[in-house]
Amino acid sequence: MISEQKILNARIMIIDDNQSNVDLLKDILATEGFTSVLCLTDSRKAKNMYIAYDPEIVLLDINMPYFDGYDLLEQFRDIEQSSYIPVLVLTALRDNKTRIKALKAGAQDFLTKPFDNVETITRIRNLLTVRILHNQVKNQNTILEKKVQERTIELKETRLEIIHRLGRAAEYKDNETGAHIIRIGKMSSLLGKLSGMSEEQVDLLLNTSPMHDIGKIGIPDSVLLKPGKLDAEEWKTMKKHTTIGASLLDGQKSGLIISARQIALTHHEKWDGTGYPNGKKGKEIPFEGQIVGIVDVFDALTSKRPYKDPYPMEKALSIIKQERGRHFNPELTDLFIKHFHSFVSIKKALSSENDIVPENFILSERDR
Repeated sequence: MISEQKILNARIMIIDDNQSNVDLLKDILATEGFTSVLCLTDSRKAKNMYIAYDPEIVLLDINMPYFDGYDLLEQFRDIEQSSYIPVLVLTALRDNKTRIKALKAGAQDFLTKPFDNVETITRIRNLLTVRILHNQVKNQNTILEKKVQERTIELKETRLEIIHRLGRAAEYKDNETGAHIIRIGKMSSLLGKLSGMSEEQVDLLLNTSPMHDIGKIGIPDSVLLKPGKLDAEEWKTMKKHTTIGASLLDGQKSGLIISARQIALTHHEKWDGTGYPNGKKGKEIPFEGQIVGIVDVFDALTSKRPYKDPYPMEKALSIIKQERGRHFNPELTDLFIKHFHSFVSIKKALSSENDIVPENFILSERDR
């Protein structure tokens, strides 16, 4: 229900080059109690005034110098792209041709000169009622859309927070700082960008790659934190962290979770098919898994672990070069090597670990 006061306070705009017509309409409206009336006799100013005033109805003359009513209807239609033009056409012409042309141009109704007071007020009130209701619905829709957008953002942020916390939970089992998952996210997104991924895909990789080792939650500490070489049975248990991670993330339709699951399952597959858990080969391995596979090995080689000290950067680079076409996608390996300094910068910026290794260091199978 629209209150009488809301109708009387509605913004009304009169555009007519004849000042006497303008004055007459102003008097009719004032007598009825309308309070917000803007008058204009120069059609050249109409567009800017329309934008500034945002009228709820326009009383528009058709025959004017400079821009006629049809010209202004076209200008108003460009402004009201997501709505209709609230125009009541003023005309002394009674022929159907004029009316049809005005209707096609976007006019809503007509008021014939000379003006009849009762008809004038009735037609204005009718159009105002429709326009005010239209604006109310439009505003409600805008509010609802904003709430939906806010809720969508909130859900996405919550989902990301859960992913990051789960990643940290897994990493705390063998890394007190949890810095590894942050570095993996940064380095994976960089390699993804270098490989030509879209901005959206890079962002997805940044947020899902930290989940690569979520399955470590299910690996006993006796295996995960063992300082020495794993025996055959322990290594079999260790490799299960990929399938455990995939199982934890299974059954979700979210693109975020689907991507995280693929990475958790496939980041230890190898280009030549000798990786685990499924021995996938070449392009059978999801691209995200190929990317995380490289940066995960680099970070593991150059990080301190319970079972080893870190490798020097030069040695880590040498190993990655050797694994081109065996462990790693050749093209991704070339990109990694070409921009190696950038990955080293991320590593050093997000780590306080020493990059010096003793001479008798032996590369652990877990690093590969």
